[in-house]
Amino acid sequence: MSAGLSLRPARVSVTSEIWGLSMEIRDPLHGSMYFSENEVAILDTSEFQRLRAIKQLGFSEFSFPGATHNRYIHSLGVAHVAGQIFDSIFKAFPFKNNATKMRMRQVVRLASLLHDSGHGPLSHTTELVMPPVEDLKVGLYNRIPEPLRTDCYSGRRATHEDYTIKYLTDSGISECLKVHFPEIAPENVAALIDNRIPLLDDFFVDSGICFRPLLSQIVSSELDSDRLDYLERDSYFCGTDYGRIDSEWLIQNMTFQVDNGQMYLAINKRALYSFDDFLISRHHMHLMVYFHHKSIVYEEMLNRYLSGPDCTFRLPGDIAEYTKYNDYKLHEHLATSTNDWARRIAQRRPYRVLLELHNTAENPRVEQAKKWLESKGLSVIWASSRARLSKYHSAPPNALVFPIYVKDQYDIWEQPTPIDQSTEIFKKYERARIIDRLYVKPEEFLLGQTLVNEQLGSTHA
Repeated sequence: MSAGLSLRPARVSVTSEIWGLSMEIRDPLHGSMYFSENEVAILDTSEFQRLRAIKQLGFSEFSFPGATHNRYIHSLGVAHVAGQIFDSIFKAFPFKNNATKMRMRQVVRLASLLHDSGHGPLSHTTELVMPPVEDLKVGLYNRIPEPLRTDCYSGRRATHEDYTIKYLTDSGISECLKVHFPEIAPENVAALIDNRIPLLDDFFVDSGICFRPLLSQIVSSELDSDRLDYLERDSYFCGTDYGRIDSEWLIQNMTFQVDNGQMYLAINKRALYSFDDFLISRHHMHLMVYFHHKSIVYEEMLNRYLSGPDCTFRLPGDIAEYTKYNDYKLHEHLATSTNDWARRIAQRRPYRVLLELHNTAENPRVEQAKKWLESKGLSVIWASSRARLSKYHSAPPNALVFPIYVKDQYDIWEQPTPIDQSTEIFKKYERARIIDRLYVKPEEFLLGQTLVNEQLGSTHA
């Protein structure tokens, strides 16, 4: 059990902090988390309250019944961790003045708090029914120069990140930000969630140093507040040990590196082993929890319904209407649908896993087995789950990935090096881990087993 873990029931009370009145929220993972009155105003918006009705792990509760936690409490945890990281990195940094320091701390907490605000119901699968990104009318995107705007922001289907930027810049959340944080423009918060967004001011510059790269890394990077919260939170609620990490040691050893006037995240070399363990823990959580065969098959069935010709469930581009869409609305829709995939989800009648193969490369036998079973009249779902160790391996070509440095605080002659060049873990886990599964209807499962056994018998004869 990690330090500070409290099993006491959650409660809310008002207390006093050095920066004014605040609300204390008791969290089973972090213990006491404090939010200022202005931050509570953000929490109370209907757009943010919507996250209470969106589960953090989608269908995983069918595999791990305790995994009913939502994106609301996760978002609070991420903001809390972001504040801890900021305080650790800048405990002795000479900002121009304290107001600048508190402004930087506040914007990174806000970005961390709101990073998931645009998530769709249940899982990423519902992005299949999001509208074209142009339907969201995200005015901030008009600032983005060509060809980046065409390559990344135009002519494609919207994602939850687009809805997040819309919430931040054109919704009740953005209006609340303007009232309660007049010194922080909504686009400053959005800029830490999407680091490709250009800014028109020097908001992140202090004494000639741009803090934006490091602050965006606290929100989203190889070692960010999001991962430091969800790994332990998901592990706790799923009842597993895979995601347990030494987050306190990692945070204590986070620091910074300035290169050409840009400040980047760095970590002291003595914490490199904990970083390795952190990466492996996340990798194993994907393989053993997030890729559990039962949650995967529900996602596959939902995928087949949402991409089918008779699907009538669509997510709206209008942000006020989108706020009404959550897990319950999707479940209600599935329960009234006549589509077989939707009915199987609603009635908890998933396909059953018949074959499961673990590989590090594409295996042609999987497709061959699928075609052979289908030739025998079986209905087959082929699900392929792929995990890569890090963002260095899996980031899309147009992504802007800032480097994380490793520094040796005790060796003044050793130069800081990028983290992917400082540890063997990236080489050892460079290849993808692939889990291929073939699922069949539960009523055809015994026939499928018989056919597979017959095939294996003929192969080994």
